[in-house]
Amino acid sequence: MLKINRENLKSSHQLTWLIIDFLMLGLLIINLAFIIWDSIYNFIAIQNVLKEYLPAIQALYHPIHENFIFYDVMFVGVFLAEFFLRWGYSVKAKVYDRWYFYPFIHWYDLVGCIPVGSLRFLRVLRVISIVYRLHQYKIIDVSSTGIYRFVNFYYEAFMEELSDRIVAKVLSGVQHEIKLGSPLFEKIQNDILYPRREMLSGWISHRVAQAAQEGYIPNRGALRSYLENRVDRALEQNVELSRLKYLPVVGSTIKETLEDAVGDIVANVIQQILEDLASSSNHGFIEDIVNAFIHKPGESDNSEVRNEALIALIIEIIDAIKGQVRVKRWREQLP
Repeated sequence: MLKINRENLKSSHQLTWLIIDFLMLGLLIINLAFIIWDSIYNFIAIQNVLKEYLPAIQALYHPIHENFIFYDVMFVGVFLAEFFLRWGYSVKAKVYDRWYFYPFIHWYDLVGCIPVGSLRFLRVLRVISIVYRLHQYKIIDVSSTGIYRFVNFYYEAFMEELSDRIVAKVLSGVQHEIKLGSPLFEKIQNDILYPRREMLSGWISHRVAQAAQEGYIPNRGALRSYLENRVDRALEQNVELSRLKYLPVVGSTIKETLEDAVGDIVANVIQQILEDLASSSNHGFIEDIVNAFIHKPGESDNSEVRNEALIALIIEIIDAIKGQVRVKRWREQLP
């Protein structure tokens, strides 16, 4: 239910205008109800029903219906008086940069005063503007009403559907242009990626170090055992190494020593690589990879594979964005 905040109404510096707003709001509601009722009464069938079942009401209202324009003009006179009063105030208070801006900005107030057919229903816009103004001054809170929540929900749903379709269409066009070799690809590479290669290197370096620390260091012992077992199995299947055991006296010893040495070397090399990746010393290595991937603007790039890889990366990023755009947030709010 719509509630009036009396404290804000009393403390407002626009008290006089807010009281006028309430009076005009009441008149507009009465006038619109009058217009709707007269439009319904205009049907002969309605007049016949009233004449048969409620003849007193029909006899009382029929003269008003025949002079509807006269009664409506009485309302229009009040609306125009209020319009020119506000216009004069806006000129005096210099609300707008030019004195003639007011009627253009509040055109619906002026056009709605024309007592002709469907133009009368533009007075609904004046009702909306007054309600919005009262809401802005926190005199009323329309957001707490069921009508507002209902209208706002479907308005947001409509705008989300519309914007999602537009964004998806634009992104599909960008993907198509990139595939055709549009200058957009060069712009992304030269003006966006290349100037930010330091940031990319730092971010990738941090992520690699974090992944190595979380994935490798807690499982270092298990990984070393796994590597040594794999190396031992590979050496056992090596024909040349297996022949060493046929050497007299020292054959088996040499074979076992080589297996242990090779397994230890491989495990130590892998361990050292992962430890380097898990530390801040990986930045130089990552930076070299990023620089090789994103070359300097103006340099000749004969590697079509590198270009294709970057194009594929950009297209996949756009696909991910399109996938996120397709998520319908408004459906999550449905009961």
